[in-house]
Amino acid sequence: MKLRIATFNLENLDDVKGKSPTLQERIPILRPQLERLDADLLCLQEVHGQETPGQPRQLLALQSLLQGTVYSAYHIAHTMTSNNEAYDKRNLVIVSRFPLSDIQQYRADLIFDLEYHKVTAVPPEDSPKRVAFERPIFYAKVTVGPNFEFHIINLHLKSRIPTNITGQKESSYIWKTGYGWAEGFFISSMKRVGQALETRILVDQIFDQDERARVVVCGDFNAHPNEVPVEAISGRIENTGNPDLVHRVLTPCENTVPESSRYTYLHQGQKRLLDHMLISRSMLRHYRMAEIHNEMLHNEGAAYAYDTKFPESDHAPFIAEFEIPDN
Repeated sequence: MKLRIATFNLENLDDVKGKSPTLQERIPILRPQLERLDADLLCLQEVHGQETPGQPRQLLALQSLLQGTVYSAYHIAHTMTSNNEAYDKRNLVIVSRFPLSDIQQYRADLIFDLEYHKVTAVPPEDSPKRVAFERPIFYAKVTVGPNFEFHIINLHLKSRIPTNITGQKESSYIWKTGYGWAEGFFISSMKRVGQALETRILVDQIFDQDERARVVVCGDFNAHPNEVPVEAISGRIENTGNPDLVHRVLTPCENTVPESSRYTYLHQGQKRLLDHMLISRSMLRHYRMAEIHNEMLHNEGAAYAYDTKFPESDHAPFIAEFEIPDN
């Protein structure tokens, strides 16, 4: 049987009164994209929560988007706050045709909290401060049948936008100094690599339990293929130099996508591959193909390319297809 796994950053899926484009304007664009994926499992990023008086925060906008599709009957799991409700912003969601179990999220749970002493803050900081991760890592075990299960990890690593430095910005988009911007970018990079490190620790913990485990790590890495976050999670022998770790290497599915189509984000005319799907060797044996649906991707950052004009996402969905034994 075919198994199709997709990852898609929906770009701030929300339902805010007066905000343009509205959810009702976005649904007719996004829903056909999801239906075209024909996915058995969807990993979604940037799904915002909505408030209802007297109720926990829920993913009502996502429910509206999935209504009338096969996905509305799928199993759905999402990141949760300590109050056992959806996050206000940028939830990670797994939508699965197959049952999900062992659902967990990690947010500096497998590594120590990062600390950093900013050097360009005004006024100067008197001591190092905690560097918090904005989003957790989201994990679940997927049971396709009695003889086939795999581990799915859904990621949204820290964006490339520089972290704010006290006293170094004139406005939301204007920095006072180049070194202030550089330090902000450095801190964001540190967060992104820190999340990647925690992800790799989680992957190795899975392999500690089962060296032949089927593992899929996907999502918005906010990193190009050869950058540290992707390399850290992949665990290539070229980097570790240790052939005994051969069964723990994760392979990028993007390698089989034609180079001309190998991008999920278009910024000022530059094609960028920020969304990835990495799979273990035991999953690779079932792998058949990958697609990136970027035909209608708009040019983010171009003149007059305001979000109000584009109800679609600024990311393209990435999908991989596998052939697994019938159960």
